[in-house]
Amino acid sequence: MNKHHESTGRAGEQQITLRGPAELADALPYLMGFYPNDSVVMVALHGGQGRFGGRLRLGIPQSPGEWGPVADQLADCLVSGSERREGRPDAIVIFLCQDSPDGSGGRMAMERLRPFAQRLRTACGALDVPVLEALCISDGRYWSYCCPDTRCCPDQGNPLAMPGTTVMAAAAAYAGVHVRGTLRDMEARLQPWRTPAAVTAQGEALDRAAPALIPRLLDERARGEVAAETLRLARTLMDRIEETQPAPPPLADAGDDQLIGSDEAAAVILGLQDRETRDRAAAWMEGAEAQAALRLWRTLARRCVGPYGEHAAAPLTLAGWVSWSTGDEPGARVALALALRADPGYTFAQLLHRACNEGLDPEALRRCLREAADEGTSPDVRAVEAVMDPATDRGATPLRVRRVRPLPDGGRWRGRAHRRPGAERVKASPGAPRPWASAAGRRSREARRYGRRGSRARR
Repeated sequence: MNKHHESTGRAGEQQITLRGPAELADALPYLMGFYPNDSVVMVALHGGQGRFGGRLRLGIPQSPGEWGPVADQLADCLVSGSERREGRPDAIVIFLCQDSPDGSGGRMAMERLRPFAQRLRTACGALDVPVLEALCISDGRYWSYCCPDTRCCPDQGNPLAMPGTTVMAAAAAYAGVHVRGTLRDMEARLQPWRTPAAVTAQGEALDRAAPALIPRLLDERARGEVAAETLRLARTLMDRIEETQPAPPPLADAGDDQLIGSDEAAAVILGLQDRETRDRAAAWMEGAEAQAALRLWRTLARRCVGPYGEHAAAPLTLAGWVSWSTGDEPGARVALALALRADPGYTFAQLLHRACNEGLDPEALRRCLREAADEGTSPDVRAVEAVMDPATDRGATPLRVRRVRPLPDGGRWRGRAHRRPGAERVKASPGAPRPWASAAGRRSREARRYGRRGSRARR
């Protein structure tokens, strides 16, 4: 077992010393705020005592062909991000979290991920930052990829500590820090419906609303009317939600789903594709209003079914913003990551995700939104971007989110290219049962790209 100490606090703050892989594995959910299923987590360490610094999480790529490029990108992202915030890290700790498909035991999962762990260690070493520990956590056990001693790190792994029995659990309970379940549970609250009957009903409602709303969103004179209608309806739905008593997450989500009709949800989802409308809705971010708004945005995200999955970027980003604004950083990161999964080019989600990860104070953005609300105007987009983007005033390269895919010719990895205006992603098949689905989706994407006629910046 590798003997080392990691401290969770800065100098002058209460510090907790973690000794060895067992306590590191136990600390992971408290560091993240949830149990990270199917994830690679990297944590920067600073100073001789190994103080925890920046951390990042990414879903483990299914294809081993992606592991090398992903490892390089993750290592570079963590090191460069740490340099901007707290200085270059002195070491890195890696966690690979993935249960076996059938629950038969984690050893096979550990062995399958061993090459990925090695690629991550090599990528960090290439940046002159050593990996202090690399752990695999699977099926309630953990393995160290760095310790060759089978006396302390046996082939069958070591069991994780019982929840609530460790020094980290005690300190977290004292500090009021709660682990809110697994990443899978958190994502399930925001992902589209899967029940066939519900999916069909909501998809038909979106198909009915799109032919009427999308042309108006693209019409400069009618956009203001659509914005007013969207915000008025959203406010009505929020008031309806606020009248109901909060319940445990699964019951609360089911209850909120029943409070909102399919046609109402479709109208607000499509209206939020206009970025100015979305930015005005972002002003609902404080107090009881914020909780009602968060419940509404979650409900709308679950209604973005079928070919309308990309439309979820707007409500998911709003859910992430409200979570971050109210102090729920783990919830914000999960919502914003799903928003970027729905639409990797969604600028508002990119900026919020980066600002949240950079540890910025959301008060600056709240102040900007309050001033716009007091004046009865839409927030100035450039001012909002200047507040959220930590690279604005330093001349640094702004964040670019990209999908990683293996290239057969070994070529360079590049960001996702934007399509030409009017270019179709997929041709509609002749006899498709929903003739409006592809056209509506195409025109809705145009509405999001062109918040104002003539502006091609995706927001």
